[in-house]
Amino acid sequence: MPQAITRQNFDQWMLPVYAPADFIPVRAKGSRLWDQQDKEYIDFAGGIAVNALGHCHPQLQQVLIEQSARLWHTGNGYTNEPILGVAKQLTEATFADRVFFCNSGAEANEAALKLARKYAHDQGNPQKRGIVAFKNAFHGRTLFTVTAGGQPAYSADFAPLPPDISHARFNDIESARAAINSHTCAVIVEPVQGEGGVIPASAGFLQALRELCDQHGALLIFDEVQTGVGRTGALYAYMKYGVEPDVMTTAKALGGGFPIGAMLAKEHCARVMTVGTHGTTYGGNPLAGAIAGKVLSLINTPETLAGVSEREQYFRRGLADIMQRLPVFSEVRGEGLLIGCQLTERLQGKAKAISLAAARQGVMVLIAGASVIRFAPALNIPFADIDEGLNRLAQALHAVVQEAG
Repeated sequence: MPQAITRQNFDQWMLPVYAPADFIPVRAKGSRLWDQQDKEYIDFAGGIAVNALGHCHPQLQQVLIEQSARLWHTGNGYTNEPILGVAKQLTEATFADRVFFCNSGAEANEAALKLARKYAHDQGNPQKRGIVAFKNAFHGRTLFTVTAGGQPAYSADFAPLPPDISHARFNDIESARAAINSHTCAVIVEPVQGEGGVIPASAGFLQALRELCDQHGALLIFDEVQTGVGRTGALYAYMKYGVEPDVMTTAKALGGGFPIGAMLAKEHCARVMTVGTHGTTYGGNPLAGAIAGKVLSLINTPETLAGVSEREQYFRRGLADIMQRLPVFSEVRGEGLLIGCQLTERLQGKAKAISLAAARQGVMVLIAGASVIRFAPALNIPFADIDEGLNRLAQALHAVVQEAG
C-alpha cells in the first residue's frame, strides 16, 4: 500500500526554498479549495494572481482534454495552431506586433531585457547597455531578472550580478530622470508593484518614463506579469494609464493556472530577435496555447472586465467594514482585484502571522512584504465567497490583534 503523503514530506524531500502552509490542498472548484482533511478554504490568493477564472473552470478543463487528445508537444522546430491563435488574439488586442512565448514571467522578462540590449547593439550602440529598474520591484528569479528586481534580499547572495543595472525610486520622476541617460537601453517597470507592496504607479510617472525613453532612445518595458489579463479591470494595465510601452511581458493569469508566459513587442524592436538569438523548449506548446486562447476569449469581454471593477468596489467596501470594527489597516490600495492592505504601526511585521491565522480560519491570502496583506482572487469570484472570505479574515485579524495585546 502506498505511503500517505504529508506536509512533513516537504521538509524531507524538497529544496527548502519555500515555507509552504501546514496543509496540502487536494481539490478545488471556483474560489473554494479543500485540503487532505477536507477542510474548506476561500481562495483570496488565486495562486498569486494566476487562477484568474478560479479553479477547475469547466471550459478550460474541456479545452485541455480536447487538446491533450490531439497534440502535446513538438519543440520549437515546428509551430502549432493553438499558439498562433493566441498570438493573433494578443496582437489584435494590444499595442504589440509580435509575440514570443515561454513558460513563466521570469522567462518573459529575461527575454525582454535581452531584446533591449540586442536592439541597442544592432542600432550600432554596443555601449548603450544600461538598464534602469526600480527599487522594491520584482521581475523574477533568474540572475538577470532578480538583479533588475531591486530587492537586495533576493540577489545579494548570488554575486557577482549582471552589470549596468541601476535602480531609481518608484513613482519618483526626478529619481528616474537622474538615472536615465544616453547609455540606457531600457527602462523596466511594473504598472503596479505587486511583491513590493501593491503600489500603483501614478499616470504622470509612467508618462514621464515614456517621454524619457523617447528622449534617450531607450525601450520602455512594462512588466505586466501580475497586472495583466484583466487583473486591473482592463485587459492590460497600460490601457488604463494611456501609456504604451515598446515591450510588455505577461504570464500568470494568461494560462489560468497552466504555465505560459509571453513577451510582446512592437515591430521596430521585435525584428532584432532573429533565428537563433533566443529560444525555449517548452514555450509556445499546444497545450498552453489552447488554454491561453480560451482564457483570453473568456476574460477579454466587456462583461468580465466590468465585473472586475464591480468586485473591486465590493471587496473594498467589505474591507472598510472590517476597518470600522478593527483598526488593522492604515491604507487600502491597488487596482482592480490586486489589492494591498498596509498594516497599522501596531501590527508592523505581522503580515505572515495574519496569513497563517487566516488559513486557520479557512481563507487563503497573500503577503507583499512583512507588513502588507495582498489579495488576488479569481476575477469571477462569487460575491457570496467574498462575504464569507472577509468574515473569516475578520476572525483571523481579531485573533492576531488580541495576541498583539
